[in-house]
Amino acid sequence: MRIDWHQYFLAQSHLLSLRSTCERLKVGATIVKDNRVIAGGYNGSVSGEAHCIDVGCLIEGKHCIRTIHAEINALLQCSKFGISTEDASIYVTHFPCVHCTKSLIQAGISYIYYAEDYKNHPYALELLDKTGVHYERIAFNRDNVIDALHQQS
Repeated sequence: MRIDWHQYFLAQSHLLSLRSTCERLKVGATIVKDNRVIAGGYNGSVSGEAHCIDVGCLIEGKHCIRTIHAEINALLQCSKFGISTEDASIYVTHFPCVHCTKSLIQAGISYIYYAEDYKNHPYALELLDKTGVHYERIAFNRDNVIDALHQQS
């Protein structure tokens, strides 16, 4: 049995989320173009700075401002290495926040696939609908994906 592309890329996003250093929510994101991974990210602190898991979250207005979101980290990786995100897809463990949604739209991401709803902001949904960016929740059960892989051996 071979898993489909959605399951494959969501599994990678879940694997990336294991590197998250924020205690509030572990998120992973994988940017894909032509069925090839071009970047990945997880939510964590700026390079060289203290991590939430070490010193606690830095909360302002009910948000941790210490972390960079997984989607932004993945986009920044593309920017750093000069990789275009025009017409790419992103696979995220959770629905992107409104700020990440705006950044994904502006970066030319055409498809957003996510495994779990998470405070789906009405304005984020409105923007996605207005701009024609396809977004879709994909049923994902990490245990089933891993079991499918083990059954093949």
